[in-house]
Amino acid sequence: MESLLTPLVSFTDSVYMSIAKRVNHYKNFHQRIQGMVEKLEELKDTRDDLKREIERAEFQGLMSTKQIKGWLERVEKAEAEANLILAQPIKQLICCRQPSCRSRYRLSKKFLQKEAEISELITKKTTLDVLVQGSSQIDPVPCVPTVGLNSALEMAVQIIADDEAGMIGIYGIGGVGKTTLLKEINNEYISRTDEFEAVIWVTISQDFSLERIQRALISRLGLSFDAAECQEQLTSRIYNFMRRIKFLLLLDDLWQRLDLENIGIPLPDKTNRCKVVFTTRSMDVCSDMDANTKLKVDFLNEEHSWCLFCEKANQTDIINNSDLKPYAEAIVKRCGGLPLALITIGRAMANRKTEEEWKYAIEALDNAPSELRGMQDVFTILKFSYENLQDDTLKMCFLYCALFPGDYPLEKEQLIDYWIGEGYLDGSNEDSLHNKGHAVIGSLKVACLLECGEDDTQVKMHDIVRSFAVWIASNEGKNKEKVVVQGCSGLSELPDVNKWKVAEKISLLGNEIIILSAGPACLNLSSLLLHWNRSLSKISNEFFHYMPVLKVLDLSVTSIKEVPASIGQLVELRYLDLSRTKITALPENIGRLSKLRHLDLQRTDSLRKIPRKAILQLKNLRVLNLYYSYGEWDMSHDEGEGQIKFEDLQHLNLTALGITMTELSALTKLSSFYNILDCIQYFFIKGCEGLIYLMVATVYGGGERLRRLNIYDCCTLKEIDLGSEAGKDWLPSLEVLTLHALPNLTTIWRNSASPKCHKNLRYINIWYCPKLKNVSWILQLPRLEKLYVFYCEEIEEIIGENDVTGGSLELPFLSLKTISFRGLPKLKSISKVALSFPVLNTIALIECPQLKKLPSAAYNSSDFPIVYCSKDWWENLEWDNVAASSALHPQFIAI
Repeated sequence: MESLLTPLVSFTDSVYMSIAKRVNHYKNFHQRIQGMVEKLEELKDTRDDLKREIERAEFQGLMSTKQIKGWLERVEKAEAEANLILAQPIKQLICCRQPSCRSRYRLSKKFLQKEAEISELITKKTTLDVLVQGSSQIDPVPCVPTVGLNSALEMAVQIIADDEAGMIGIYGIGGVGKTTLLKEINNEYISRTDEFEAVIWVTISQDFSLERIQRALISRLGLSFDAAECQEQLTSRIYNFMRRIKFLLLLDDLWQRLDLENIGIPLPDKTNRCKVVFTTRSMDVCSDMDANTKLKVDFLNEEHSWCLFCEKANQTDIINNSDLKPYAEAIVKRCGGLPLALITIGRAMANRKTEEEWKYAIEALDNAPSELRGMQDVFTILKFSYENLQDDTLKMCFLYCALFPGDYPLEKEQLIDYWIGEGYLDGSNEDSLHNKGHAVIGSLKVACLLECGEDDTQVKMHDIVRSFAVWIASNEGKNKEKVVVQGCSGLSELPDVNKWKVAEKISLLGNEIIILSAGPACLNLSSLLLHWNRSLSKISNEFFHYMPVLKVLDLSVTSIKEVPASIGQLVELRYLDLSRTKITALPENIGRLSKLRHLDLQRTDSLRKIPRKAILQLKNLRVLNLYYSYGEWDMSHDEGEGQIKFEDLQHLNLTALGITMTELSALTKLSSFYNILDCIQYFFIKGCEGLIYLMVATVYGGGERLRRLNIYDCCTLKEIDLGSEAGKDWLPSLEVLTLHALPNLTTIWRNSASPKCHKNLRYINIWYCPKLKNVSWILQLPRLEKLYVFYCEEIEEIIGENDVTGGSLELPFLSLKTISFRGLPKLKSISKVALSFPVLNTIALIECPQLKKLPSAAYNSSDFPIVYCSKDWWENLEWDNVAASSALHPQFIAI
C-alpha cells in the first residue's frame, strides 16, 4: 500500500509547487514590475558612469576593450527588451482594462527573468577590463591579386617612410588602379606593426559628409559611439585621441578638398610623423590638400596588360592559339594599359572561342564600344570625371578631342585654334584666348582626361577615354550619327553621306580619300576635319552647298590644287586651314566669309595669287599665316594688279601673322610697316639676294611676338643680329631658330647675348653654314631643348673655355634633351669645361673625326643619354674616367 501512495504524494507535491509558483507570480505582479524597473535604472546608471569614464580616458589616448564594447551592446539590447515588456501592461491600462490572471502570470514571469538578466549584467561589468592603452590597429582590406602595381607600391612605401612627406596624393584616371594600390598599402602595413599605431581606411566618395567620415573614424579607432553627439563634440573627441597616436590615414576617392581639422584629424608633420595618403582623379585635389608628394598611377605596360587580360579572359590557351592571339593582342593594345578596361573586356571574352567573336569585339571597340558587355560600367566610372569638370567650356573642349584617333598626337596650338573657331573660347584678344586654351588643356590634364604627348607642344587622349568621349557626344550612344569619327580608317572614298543629316562633327582625317564629289546636306555640321588625306585632289563645287553653320574646316596636307567657289557659301566659317596643299590661288568668293577669323596658308609654296579685294572684305580676320608660302610682295604694277599688298595687311586687324620674304626690296619695304612687324609670329626669309646684314629685332619694338624664324639660301648674308643691346629683352617669344644654306654667314651675335634675351628659344637648327665658327651663345639660352649643327666645316669648338668662365648663367642646359652634330670635320671639343645636362637623353655624333671626347658633364645618373655614332669612332674615344665609359657604354647605338 505504501508503495502505491509514494508516487501519488510525490505527484501531489509537484502539482502544489507548480501552482504555488504560478500563484506567487500572480500575487507579486506589481513587485516584479517594480523590481525590474529598479534594476533597469541601476543598469542605466552603471552604463552612464562607464561612458563618462571611457570618454575621459579617450582624451588620454586610451580605448575601450572589445569586452566592454560587447557589454555595452548587451546593455542596449536588454534595455530595449525591458522597455518592450513594460509597454504591455501599460498598453492594457490605456485601453481601460486590467490584465487577466493568465496575462499577469506571464508578464510577472518575464519581469523576474529580465530582472535576473539585468542583475547578471551589472555583476559582469565589475569583472571586465574596461580600458587598454592604444595599440596597433591594422585591419586587412579585401584586395584581389594585382598585376603591375609592385613598383608603385614600393614607391609609395618609400614616400611614406620619408619624413618630408606628410600629405601624399595618389592620382590618376578612373579605373587605373588607385583604390587597388591604396588597399595594397593598407595590407602592406599588417606586417609592419611597429611603424604605426593605427592604419585607418576611410572611403570618401563624391557625396561625403563630415559626420559620416567622423562616424567611420570612430568605428575604426574603436572609440565609443553616442548617436546624440553633435559634430563639434565628435571633432573634439577624435582629435584628442588621434593627437596621441602615430597614425597612417588612408582616404579613398577624394573629389575636392577635405578639411581634416574640421573632422578632428591632426595635420601630419615631422613632429608627429603621422601620414595621410589619399586617392583622387585630379591633380588639383592634390594641390588643394597641400600634398607634399604626388604619385601618379600610370597605365600598365604591354607585358602587364597582356598578363592581366589573359588572367581575366580565363583562356591560358590564347598564348598558344595562333588564330586567336593576334585578335587578343589587338584588343589589349586598344585598352591602352587601363586595368579596368582590360579586366572588363577580358571577362567579356572569357567564353569566346571563335575568330568571328574576337573580330566582332575589335569592331565593337572601334565603332561602338558601349555595345561590348561591361563597357557601360567602364564609361559610367569615367563619366564621374567628366561631370566633375567645372564648366561647360571644359566639357565641350574635352568632347572635341574625341574627333581624333586614340593616342593621336594633338598639337596644343592647333587644338586651341579649333576651339576658338567653334566659339568655345570667345573674345577679341588672340593672346588671351590662347592663354585660356592652354588653361583648359591644363585642367583636362589635371583631371587625367588628357595625357602629356611625346613633345611639350602636344597632348594625347587615351583610346578608352576617346571612346567614352564619342559615347557622351552621341548622347550616350543613343544618337550615333551625331558625331562621325572615322579617322585613319583607310577610307578611299567618303562614307555614306546620307547619314550626315544630323551630324554636328565629322572627322575623316588621315585617310586616302581621293575626291569630294557629293553635295551632302549637313544642316547641323559645325566642324569638318579632312586633313592628312594626301590623295585628296579634287573638291566638287557642290560639296559645300548645304553646310550653313560650318565653323571649322581643315583641308590641310591634301593634294587639292584649287578651292571651289562654293566655299563662299560657308558664311559662318571662322577657321579655314589650307596649309600644305597645292593650291595656286585663292578664289574671289573667299571674301564672302565675313566671320572668318583664322586663315592658315602656311607651306603652300605654289600659291601665287591672293585677291586683294577678297582679303580686304575679311573684317574679322585675326590670324593669317603665309609662312613658307606666298612671297610676291614686290611685283611690278602690271604683275601685281589686284594682288595683296603690305598696305592691305596694315588695314586688317591682325594679331598674328606668318610671312615669307623672297626679295630684298620687299624685306626693306616691310621694315617701315610697324603694325605688321608687331604681329609677325612666323618669319621665313629666302633668297633675298644682296642681303648682307640682318637685324631681326629693332629698337622700335619689332620681334616682340616672333616665335619662329627661318633664314634659308641667303647667299650674301654675313651677319645676323638677334639683339644684343644690354638690358633689352630681345625676341622674348622666339622658340625656333633655323639657319640653312648660308654660305657666307660668320656672325649670329655681334656682341655676346644678354641673359635676358631669347628666354623661350628651345630649338636651334644650323645647316650648311661653312664659315660659321662660334655658337657659344647657346650658353645664354635657359630653355634650349634641342640643338642641331650640321655641315659647318669651320666649327672647332661648340663652347669655348673662356665663354663658360666669362658667362653669367650659373646652371646652363637645364632643359637640353638632344644634341646632334654631323659633318663637322674640324670639331675638336664640345666643351672643355664640365657642364650640367640633367635631362639630356640623346647625343648623335656623326662625321666628326677629330672629336675624341664626349663632353665632361653631369648627367642624370638614373637615365643616361643614348649615344648614336659609328662603332669605330666609339671604340677610339678617350675617357677622363672609367666610370663614365662604363655608364654610357650600354647606351651606345652604332649607326
